[in-house]
Amino acid sequence: MEGMRIKMHTVNQIFTNPPYPYYHSWQLYPTYRLQLYPQYVLGYPVVCPYSPVYPAYCIDERSGSGHGEELKDYGKRPFVVNIEQVTEQNNTYRTAIWTGEHFQVTVMSIPVGNDIGLEVHPNTDQFIRIEQGQGLVQMGNSKDRLDFEASVSDDYAIMIPAGKWHNVTNVGNQPLKVYVIYAPPEHPFGTVHETKADAMASHE
Repeated sequence: MEGMRIKMHTVNQIFTNPPYPYYHSWQLYPTYRLQLYPQYVLGYPVVCPYSPVYPAYCIDERSGSGHGEELKDYGKRPFVVNIEQVTEQNNTYRTAIWTGEHFQVTVMSIPVGNDIGLEVHPNTDQFIRIEQGQGLVQMGNSKDRLDFEASVSDDYAIMIPAGKWHNVTNVGNQPLKVYVIYAPPEHPFGTVHETKADAMASHE
């Protein structure tokens, strides 16, 4: 027992008074924020959550997330956004906010009792994150056999493999707010569908 106490004392000494300061003290030097260039969005200065060495495209209340200005597709440019805030404030069925070469981000709002719509993307993997509401997820190898079901709500994520038929239905009492990542992009740059009917019409 005495030997154990000596060992524990030695371990405590190592962590409280390490023999080499750079093993323990990770704050020997002050940190600095690199702000070589001011950030601007639509003419307004913006403080980004990171400090790039070149101007980045950020979004805040003044550029579409808080004052009723239309959110647009910022694809192929550096872009920072409060995705939770934008998703919850979006009232369109689908709006693309970033479309690049290899993936695309959209925000969606599904009314109570409605669904995203049964569909399949043969060559596109899909990620859906629930920010608000309750939904029923269905997936399967054919549209007549959706043998996978799961209930989802705030903070749940859904992964949909390419080639799987799938649908998400709003089974709650408030709009279902989600953001979606398609890889590769599924919709044209700048896509805005105010309603599900608009989305269906665009595919006709």
